[in-house]
This record gives sequence, C-alpha cells and structure tokens, in this order.
Amino acid sequence: MNPYLRPRPSFPRPSSALVLRRLPRTAELARCYATKSDLGRGSGSSSAPRRRSVTVLSDDGRYQWGELSGKEKVARATQQSFNFLVVLAGAVLTGGVFYLLYTEVFSPNSRTWQYEKAVDRIKNDTRCTDLLGDRREIKAYGENTWNRWARNRPIASSIEKDRLGREHLKMNFHVEGPRNSGIVFVHMMKPLDQHEWQYQLLALDVKGHPRIVLEQAPEKPGVGKALKLFVWNSQFHPEMTQAFA
Repeated sequence: MNPYLRPRPSFPRPSSALVLRRLPRTAELARCYATKSDLGRGSGSSSAPRRRSVTVLSDDGRYQWGELSGKEKVARATQQSFNFLVVLAGAVLTGGVFYLLYTEVFSPNSRTWQYEKAVDRIKNDTRCTDLLGDRREIKAYGENTWNRWARNRPIASSIEKDRLGREHLKMNFHVEGPRNSGIVFVHMMKPLDQHEWQYQLLALDVKGHPRIVLEQAPEKPGVGKALKLFVWNSQFHPEMTQAFA
C-alpha cells in the first residue's frame, strides 16, 4: 500500500461546548489585567507630589527662575536682598571691630601702644631698676576702682588740644617692684606737621627719692604757656600738677 495513501491518524476535535467554556475565562483574565493596569496608573497619577509654592521663608532654590510665578519671583528677590543685607552688615561690623582693634591697640598712636612703650622704657632703664628691683618682677597697673568685680585697672589718660591745635596725650600709671613702688608720668605731643607722638616728659617718682627723668623736651617759646592751659582730671594724682607745672 502506498504510504502516501495511508489514512492519517485523526485526533479528537474539541467540542464546541468546550470552546465556549474557555472563551469566558480568557475574556475574564483580560478584563482583570486591564482593570489592574488602570488602577495602577490612576494611583500613580493621584499620588504624584504637588509643587509647593515658593515664599520668602520656604524658598530653598530648588526651582529655577523660569519655573517661578510672578509672586514667587518677588519672594525670591526679597529673600536674596535680605540675605545680601545680612552679609553686608556682618562685613561692616567685622571691619569696624578690626578698625577699633588697630586704632586702640595695635596702632603706634594708640594709648595702649604708648603705655606698653613707657613700661618697657622703665624696665630697661638702670636708674629705675636700681630703685624698683629686678626688671622681670616689675609690675605696671592703672588706678584702683570702686568696682570690686573689675579685674583690669584703667590707665588714667587724656587727649586734649592746646590753643595752637596740637594734640597732647597725658598718662600716669603705677609701677611696683621688689624694692619700691612709684608713679610714672607721661606727656606726649603730636606736632601739626607730624602724625607721631613725641615725648615732652617721661618721669618716674618714687617716694623718698629724687625724680628720675627719662625724657624731657626743651621748652620752646609759646609752648610753656600752652602747656599751662591744661588742667588735669580729678582722677589723676595730685603729683600730676607738679609734673607738668
């Protein structure tokens, strides 16, 4: 028998009833998948974070300038202007502090600088150390105060102008050593054509001993009368009037 003419084995075909039973199941799965997909997209769109409005207090620079509305641009400009003013005020205060430190402490024309300079002159003068004692043990301090909580004693000093317009710096402070204690008198003048102080008098008075004069400018015509116009403040010692009389 010809093999090509052999009848092929026949497989049982599914009945129409079975096909009808499977179709609803497939349609049900498709609808379920579609429903879940729609739910997922809906929940994602509803939970997306909304962009919060930008205000002066809440602006953190997260959004670009082009993304801001008119009111938000005004808020950002206000915040940046305020920040600039704060930085500017801080820079001005810092500069002022440095200026005060220089003029009051580090400048050669400051009282503190002249005070330290006078103390060094006393410690380096052999006549002063013979009366006071070892230079390493000499202490310098200002006037006593009524405030018992004050740790630093202020230095009695004043800056005034004479009738010729020249500035005069007058200062006195105490020195104490192992042997004796005394008072240092300082008088300096700044000529009109110069910016540095010049000594008119630098002297040390120790009770029971002659005055030690370290610096004394020669009296010039007209200068002596100008110096006598000054009256020392009540906080100075009575000896100050004798020192500059």
